[in-house]
Amino acid sequence: MTSKIVIQGQVQGVGFRPFVYVTAQKHQITGTVSNNEEGVIVMATGTRETINGFYQELTQNPPRVAKIKGHRIEEVPAIFFDKFSIVPSQKGGKLNLQLTPDFALCDACRDELLEVKNRRYYYPFTTCTYCGPRWAITNTFPFERAHTNLHSFDMCPVCQEEYTNPLDRRFHSQTNSCPNCGIALSLSDANGIEISADPQGIFKKIAALIREGNIIAIKNTSGYLLCCDAQNAMAIQTLRDRKRRPKKPFAILYASLKQLQGEVSVNKAQEAELISSERPIVLISGTGFQGQLVFDALAPGLNQLGVMLPYSGLLELLMKEVQTPVVATSGNIHGSPILSNLEDAQISLAQVADYFLHHNLDITNAQDDSVVKFTPKFQQKIIYRRSRGYAPNYYGPIPFSAEKIMALGGHLKSTIAFYPNDFLYLSQYLGHLDHYEVFNRFTDTIATFIKLFEAKPEILMVDKHPAYLSTQYGKKLVQQWGVPFHEIQHHKAHFASVLGEHHLFDDNTPVLGVIWDGNGYGDDGHIWGGEFFRYQQKRMERIGHFDYYDWVAGDKMAKEPKLSLLSLACDGMDDLLESKFDSRTLNIYRTLLQKNSLKTSSVGRLFDAVASLLGICDTNTYEGEAAILMEQYVGSYQLSNCKAYDVISETATIPTFDIIRNIFAEFGRGVPREAIICNFLFTLANLIFQVAHRQGLKQIALSGGVFQNAILVDMIKEIGKDDYILYFNMNISPNDENIALGQFMYYVNLIKQ
Repeated sequence: MTSKIVIQGQVQGVGFRPFVYVTAQKHQITGTVSNNEEGVIVMATGTRETINGFYQELTQNPPRVAKIKGHRIEEVPAIFFDKFSIVPSQKGGKLNLQLTPDFALCDACRDELLEVKNRRYYYPFTTCTYCGPRWAITNTFPFERAHTNLHSFDMCPVCQEEYTNPLDRRFHSQTNSCPNCGIALSLSDANGIEISADPQGIFKKIAALIREGNIIAIKNTSGYLLCCDAQNAMAIQTLRDRKRRPKKPFAILYASLKQLQGEVSVNKAQEAELISSERPIVLISGTGFQGQLVFDALAPGLNQLGVMLPYSGLLELLMKEVQTPVVATSGNIHGSPILSNLEDAQISLAQVADYFLHHNLDITNAQDDSVVKFTPKFQQKIIYRRSRGYAPNYYGPIPFSAEKIMALGGHLKSTIAFYPNDFLYLSQYLGHLDHYEVFNRFTDTIATFIKLFEAKPEILMVDKHPAYLSTQYGKKLVQQWGVPFHEIQHHKAHFASVLGEHHLFDDNTPVLGVIWDGNGYGDDGHIWGGEFFRYQQKRMERIGHFDYYDWVAGDKMAKEPKLSLLSLACDGMDDLLESKFDSRTLNIYRTLLQKNSLKTSSVGRLFDAVASLLGICDTNTYEGEAAILMEQYVGSYQLSNCKAYDVISETATIPTFDIIRNIFAEFGRGVPREAIICNFLFTLANLIFQVAHRQGLKQIALSGGVFQNAILVDMIKEIGKDDYILYFNMNISPNDENIALGQFMYYVNLIKQ
């Protein structure tokens, strides 16, 4: 008998066809396996018993980097095959499968890199079926070499032999190459004059340059990184000055897990993430640090480090030669998108980098490194930035729609969601659309999705904020394409992202939505950011919020925490305010406040006000700086020692001004900052359960950038662990990166329904 097997999900570019081939030999199956626009297609001939065993092994024990989303088997008219073979992919329709993210270097390839007698010794682009760039170099699917940027590198006879040998781990590895037929490196100075192209000596030269205090722009497999010695204070400060990044922490690249563990404590959850196939930056506590890093220069005012391990052969060889930790930050000017093109990098980074390491493999989809953190007490994983290793797939439950839907997300931390088939795709983190280059990357990503899936959206989702560039561009596309669109309120999209991730839209039990962030355009025309919603039976309604206070000076308010304090100031604060503003400026702002009509309920700005009140931060040099600095004051806490500064009012609003008034009084009595911050976070956590109790709700979904605060998340989990079911974002960040996902979920589950 013959059966047709279809396997869908993340099954291309992961060694699935070679795995099917070997498994077929084991079960004495004849037939074929190929990729197509749906996934992996297998035609299997054998007995009913052998085919069933074959099918069971394929679906239950797939390659380690594969993620099966669905599979099916059906009997077809018998076909005679004299053997089992991998046949060329044939595209018979439009793309309908999950795409393949980039994978970190595997252990076997790492060993080859460092083995002197191996023919790939010191070849930085060593990969196999289980590792290497995928999404970064993909132009179209199915995932075949001809559809990637490796198509211009013809395999040599030895690589071709590996490619066709079923017993080789590079059997049908589409990124296979070696020093004889592969990608070339070139080291040049800031003027573009080549210094070296020696494949083995080039890393020794770079290591020497780094040790001398130079800054190197290194083209990695997903874009440029700016690197310097993490133990050289002068080099770090020079990088800050040139990159225009005065205080935002830098990521640190360590040579190995062993080296990292020799300097700082790493727990099991962090270790697993550091060595995973995604290999993100992991934020870890600096308590007990014993290394030689210039800690305060790398992470000013913080007691945490963003660390990562080499995820490409190129970074592995760099660290083999440098041996000491290296700054590895995105190759861009602060605020602009990561660069991946040689010409653009040479122009944009000429005043930043002293030297450039280029290579001649084109990068189609440039990506920043992803960033994650685990809360200290409950080890809750929080994604801060979802990019390399995660993009462009969404792995959660997807509601069905016959329409092709695109959601354009928000304005800060831009992402795009596209639903053109049976799968939902989420772009990598793009950045803030205020920046011209980021906006261009945003529009290019829309075009890339449309080209890749050969389909235009039939309906568009945008944020309700009329000034968001994503909203304005969406309305322009609507006119061009003649398709309908919907404006989804920002915080309802946040809430919908959690409901969608946890499959709660069809749950009859009501859910409390707690959505706290910096700002979003509200249904009443004010700036929301401290919201409580109730969801039940396809209805979402706002049931409470933090008391409104004045939104002053537009976007400047998010950059200057002292403005939030001014807006929330109580009696007795005159001296404090006069120490933060000159008299002329203070009078101007007070006049503005008297005339102001725009209000906000933002919890993000409440954090800013507290940080300014406590003398921690008056001006943010990067987004969220004040809140991040506040979190660093809390080494640990005991709930029994915490007290709440306020309770909800009879009208279910949160008395924002009372919170500030009580903190001001505590600080005036000499209560330490750490204790006040603990109490403030406890107040916020406690208020959530006051609202839940008053509403009679036991399920709570939380989203928004405020829930990147690890101490707050731990407090919420500790208070609610016995009596409540808590839901946080899992596969995506709680910040505005989830807006596009939430817009899609809101439309399909609420508007369309």
